[in-house]
Amino acid sequence: MRIALGQINTTVGDLSGNAARMVRFSRLAAEGGAQIVVFPELSLTGYPPRDLVEKPIFLERAEEELNRLAAEISSFRIAAVCGTVEPSPHQTGKRVINCAAVLSRGAVVFRQHKMLLPTYDVFDETRYFLPADNQRLHTVEGEAVALTICEDAWNDKQFWQNRLYQRDPVDELVQAGARMLISINASPYQMGKRGLRREMFAAAARNHNIPVVYVNSVGGNDHLVFDGSSFAMNARGEVIAAAKSFDEDLIFFDTDSNAGDRHDSHEAEVDAVYEALVLGTRDYIGKCGFKRVLIGLSGGIDSSLTAAIAVEAVGRENVIGVGMPGPYSSDHSVNDARDMAVKMGIRFEVVPISGVYDSFLQVLDPVFAGAKRDVTEENLQARLRGNTLMALSNKWGSLVLTTGNKSELAVGYCTLYGDMCGGLAVISDVPKTMVYELSRVANRRLGDVIPENVFVKPPSAELRADQKDSDSLPEYDVLDRILKGYVEDYQTSHQIAAEQNLPLELVRDIINKVDRNEYKRQQAAPGLKVTSKAFGIGRRFPIAQRFSE
Repeated sequence: MRIALGQINTTVGDLSGNAARMVRFSRLAAEGGAQIVVFPELSLTGYPPRDLVEKPIFLERAEEELNRLAAEISSFRIAAVCGTVEPSPHQTGKRVINCAAVLSRGAVVFRQHKMLLPTYDVFDETRYFLPADNQRLHTVEGEAVALTICEDAWNDKQFWQNRLYQRDPVDELVQAGARMLISINASPYQMGKRGLRREMFAAAARNHNIPVVYVNSVGGNDHLVFDGSSFAMNARGEVIAAAKSFDEDLIFFDTDSNAGDRHDSHEAEVDAVYEALVLGTRDYIGKCGFKRVLIGLSGGIDSSLTAAIAVEAVGRENVIGVGMPGPYSSDHSVNDARDMAVKMGIRFEVVPISGVYDSFLQVLDPVFAGAKRDVTEENLQARLRGNTLMALSNKWGSLVLTTGNKSELAVGYCTLYGDMCGGLAVISDVPKTMVYELSRVANRRLGDVIPENVFVKPPSAELRADQKDSDSLPEYDVLDRILKGYVEDYQTSHQIAAEQNLPLELVRDIINKVDRNEYKRQQAAPGLKVTSKAFGIGRRFPIAQRFSE
């Protein structure tokens, strides 16, 4: 049997557009000699559809498009597997089912319902879907197939030491006679996950002595970036066919000859992170209906990296950099920003804020009644820059990209309604130390567009004379180790201090900063997830709370 893996980039809610994409890929698959083409989880609706599935009209139109899709691909003489939703037939419980539909000869000939519904990290499927009580085998070209949906294949009792669920759908289907596993997925990217998937499915192939077909979504939908990286394995767990990462792809796998297409991917994880950010940025901008973006260019490493990603995402002609020097801005900051803008070939505007800042102080000083200058005046500068960018955004119809990194966002080293203003926080899940690594990747790809001075000068918000980030924070290599332990690994202050050989009081101080600034993070622009635990929908802590170690 010749199987095509249709790794496509879908848009949430674009039912007709997603169906048209599957028609196009089905035609190409048929022309390539495939008997069946497999598409990702919820490929018809886009993933995650969230509360759209609560609308009866959405479910009705999804079913209409599914039937239309079946009719359209029938002329290609090929079967297809696609992900969709359907109403639950039961009177109680959830009203919607996450479904894999098999289309053949103009009709829906088989439906498999998802059994295991994830509720951890960014997933919230039990909010919407009714889990299947049982699953059935499906026969394709005379072969009994275990057709599963994402999480259903992530509970292998021989692979995981601590499983989340009692049942193992793959094992149950194999025991029922399955001779092949086809798994459709919407598995978001995070560092290290591509390797984990291959390791896990290779173990399943070997344990059950069956070939495996794994098809994953690709593209950005809000916070999530899907890397694709689809593959097919033989019964020994060897990869026979592999699709590209972070791009749409169509590859073929022949079960008789154990031959398949092998397309290049991004092997180094730092390159994969960079590509994920480019893809997530491109899709967020495009799927939200924007074409151009605005970035406040300070001459620092964070805004430089954000600009480089934007150039790759939407093209240099659609990126505008804005320098906004204030009373404490150094000459090299403006020069570095201008130099980088010239090398990138983007438009660069300078809007000084010093005059407006002085005017604000004249208005506010009588109300402040002689109080000392402090963080209030520093934040005022940041908010004037935020206002400037938002005014330009309104005037030019461009989306503002914020430039704060994960390290700053974690400890609140950012200003609400100031540098946090914008529509997308591109690098908000990137620790500061990784910002430097990714900036080297940008220079390698774009040709040394970020000046070397940006890499070597001490990080500074430049909101007071001779200010450096290290005045308020430990060095970033220390800070990032503490944050990973606390935010991603849920370690206590004692565990972090002992493991990292750091003073306990320093660790406690950073943890307190993280906890106190939850109110800021919940007002931040959506960010792109690339680590195991990002701020946003996958990390849900209360704002008003008093728990402390």
